[in-house]
Amino acid sequence: MAMFAMESVMLPASMVLVQLFSILLVLLSKLALNTGMRPFVLLAYRNLIGAAAVAPLTFVFERKKAKIPNLIEWGWISMNATSGVILAMGLYYYGLRGTNATYSVVFLNLIPIVTSVVAILLRAEKLVFRKWHGKMKLLGIVACAGGTMVVSLYKGKMLHHPWPTHLLRSHTQAAAAPAAHHNMVIGTLFLCGSCLGYAFWFIIQVKLAKVFPSRYWVATLTCLSGSLQAFVIGILIDPHTSAWRLKWDLQLLTVVYSGVFNTGVALVLMSWAVKRRGPIYPSMFNSLAMVATVIMDSTLLGTSIFLGR
Repeated sequence: MAMFAMESVMLPASMVLVQLFSILLVLLSKLALNTGMRPFVLLAYRNLIGAAAVAPLTFVFERKKAKIPNLIEWGWISMNATSGVILAMGLYYYGLRGTNATYSVVFLNLIPIVTSVVAILLRAEKLVFRKWHGKMKLLGIVACAGGTMVVSLYKGKMLHHPWPTHLLRSHTQAAAAPAAHHNMVIGTLFLCGSCLGYAFWFIIQVKLAKVFPSRYWVATLTCLSGSLQAFVIGILIDPHTSAWRLKWDLQLLTVVYSGVFNTGVALVLMSWAVKRRGPIYPSMFNSLAMVATVIMDSTLLGTSIFLGR
């Protein structure tokens, strides 16, 4: 009973912590992409550092049961990395580069909807309309879809901010890369694709937890596989070595922070939550990051806030 009570507190607390990591990550990533950093370069380094961050936990907690995955297990780990790193994170970075932090965070609210629909279609989740929890889940899907459509399509009057704005705007304007255009249409398509990637990622983790239950070892191998895939794709897109050089600047800070907290720690926490509560549970907390990101995006980057958005 005590263990269940502790888990009922620790699970939501861990998901809130993941959202706090995400808030700072979105802003740092936007700044890094504005300075010309390539999305797959960021992904490759981020997951490499994430693997290094989780590996000590593997040695401490799972050294006795850690094993070399067989071919089937490697297949699931590779699919986990492809959906969670290449599709979910990679497409999100491209969408973030083409839009802004506030707009991109709004699409995180689509993840529970897409995850629910895909999970129901793949029979990973059951939606029972005759019971109250099934009706509430359907109501939640409709509410999230309606809210996201309003935020995406409706642009009302611009609001006056009660706080100082664009504290870092001069920095981002001076260092912004020519390719970082605000192409909202293409950016929106990338963000929608990212939502689909996250949906498959959450669902694959349910199967992966059954096939290969070593949580930390799976996280380490997923990070390594994701880093390798991102490196190969990044080289094919931009083979110039200058794109892969890191200096002691904002780009290095973004790589280290995202690798340790958002890839390493967050991946372990979300894998644990999916194993205990199912694929939809982590995505239910994505709305928490919206308000804080809107304020910080306006304060630091000077992004305008409109009524309805």
